[in-house]
Amino acid sequence: MSTPDLSTSTEPRIYDFAGIGVGPFNLGLAALSEPIDGLDGIFLEQRESFDWHPGMMLEPAHLQVPFMADLVTLADPTSPYSFLNFLKQTGRLYRFYIRENFYPLRAEYNQYCQWVAGQLRSVRFSTSVLDVTYDAGVYRLSVKGPDGPEVLLARRLVLGTGTAPYVPAACDGIVESATNGGGGLVLHNADYLSRKSELQARRSITIVGSGQSAAEIYYELLQDIDTHGYQLNWVTRSGRFFPLEYTKLTLEMTSPEYVDYFHGLPQDQRDGLIKSQKNLYKGINSELIDAIYDLLYTKSLSGLVDTQLLTHSSLTGAAWDGAAGSRDAGTHTAGSYTLQLRHEEQGADYTLDTEAVVLATGYTYQEPGFLAGIQDRIARDSAGRFAVSRNYSAGVEPGEVFVQNAELHTHGFVTPDLGMAAYRNSCILREITGREVYPVERSIAFQQFGPPESVPRSAPAPAEPSSMRKAGVPA
Repeated sequence: MSTPDLSTSTEPRIYDFAGIGVGPFNLGLAALSEPIDGLDGIFLEQRESFDWHPGMMLEPAHLQVPFMADLVTLADPTSPYSFLNFLKQTGRLYRFYIRENFYPLRAEYNQYCQWVAGQLRSVRFSTSVLDVTYDAGVYRLSVKGPDGPEVLLARRLVLGTGTAPYVPAACDGIVESATNGGGGLVLHNADYLSRKSELQARRSITIVGSGQSAAEIYYELLQDIDTHGYQLNWVTRSGRFFPLEYTKLTLEMTSPEYVDYFHGLPQDQRDGLIKSQKNLYKGINSELIDAIYDLLYTKSLSGLVDTQLLTHSSLTGAAWDGAAGSRDAGTHTAGSYTLQLRHEEQGADYTLDTEAVVLATGYTYQEPGFLAGIQDRIARDSAGRFAVSRNYSAGVEPGEVFVQNAELHTHGFVTPDLGMAAYRNSCILREITGREVYPVERSIAFQQFGPPESVPRSAPAPAEPSSMRKAGVPA
C-alpha cells in the first residue's frame, strides 16, 4: 500500500482506515489496498502469524470453491497477489495444471494466504486491539504489540475479527468441566487435529454435527476404526446427510443481484430464509458423501462395522460420569458421557453413551469486546445485531464502520463465501476512497430473484460512495 511520507510531519499519523482482524477477508482487503496511491491503511491481528483453521488441515481436504475465489482475482485478475502467481512463484504452477482440479487443497490455500501476508507492509501480527474510542471524527485504537502499548488513529474501521467456535447450550456444562480439569474429552472440531491421538485412544467417539467438517472427521476416523478398535457415532439433527447444493443456477445466488434482493427483504423474512438455506452453504460435498458410503461398504465385507449414523437427532443435554467406562484386558478407561437426544421426527427421547465427543457444530459471530467504547457509533436492528447497510457499513454514519463476515442476517448465505469476498472488498474500497478502484459487478445472473416488474431492464446506477475527499484521498 502506498503511504504518504510522514518523516517531516509533526502531526499525528491518522490512517484512512484500520482493519481489525486478519483472516482471508481482511487479508484480501489488504492485498487489494496495497497498490492504491494515497490510501493509508493498517491491519491488526493478535495472532503471531496467519493460520487458517489449523485444526482442520486434513491432508486430502480441499476448498469448496475454485481457485479463482482467491483473495484478489475476482476483483483484479492482474494482481500480483493471485493464487496463480503464488503457484508460479513457488514453482508449483505446472503441477497444479497437470492435477486438473480447480479446487485448491485447504493446506495449499493456507500457504497461499501466508505468502500474501508476508509481502504486505500494512499487516501487523502479534498486535491486540484492547479498546476503541471516538473523538472529533477519528477512532482511537489502544493496541498492544511487540513493542508495547500504543495508540493508533484511524478515520474508519473494517471489522474482520471472524467467527468463533459454536458450542450448543446443551454442552456448556461438559465443555466447562473438561476445560477446568473435571475429566472427559470433549472438543470442538477447531481443535481436532491437535487432539486426534487422544480421541483414537478412547473406546468410543461421537461426532455431533451435519456439515462438511463433521463429514471429514467421520471419514478420517472411519478409516482407522479397525486399527484402533473404537466405536464411531455420527449424530445430526438434520433429516439426512445433505449434500452441498452446487448446481449452476443455484450458484447464481452468489451474486450481487441476490444480495440486493435478500437485503431488501423484511428482517423477519431474512431470518427465516437463512434457516432454510443451510444446505446452500453448510452442506457436504457429494463426492465425500459417496466416499463415506463406499468406505462403509468396503469395511462391511469383513463383518459389522462398529458405527452408528443417527439422523433427526437433536442434542438436548449431556452429562459426564467419571466413574463409568469400559474394561478391556484388565484395563479400565474411566469416564463416559451420556448424551441426551431427541428424535425430532418421531418425538422420541433416547440416550447415547460415549467416551469422547467432537462438536462439529460450526462457528458463530461474536462481537469483540473492544467495541464497548463505540457502541453509539454502531447501528443496530431490532434484535440488537449490526444493522448492516447494502454497502457493508454498520455505522450510524455512512462509510465509517464496515464489517466482514458479520452480515449473514442482512446479506444472506453468501456472507462467509470466499468467492464473494473480492466483490465485498471492492465495494468497501469504493466507499472508503470515493471512487470505484476495482469495477464492481452489478448484474451477473441470468435469472431474476424478484417479480419481473420490480427488476430494472438495465443495471441500476451504483450507490453514491461515501466520499473520502475530506480525508485528503484523491478521487
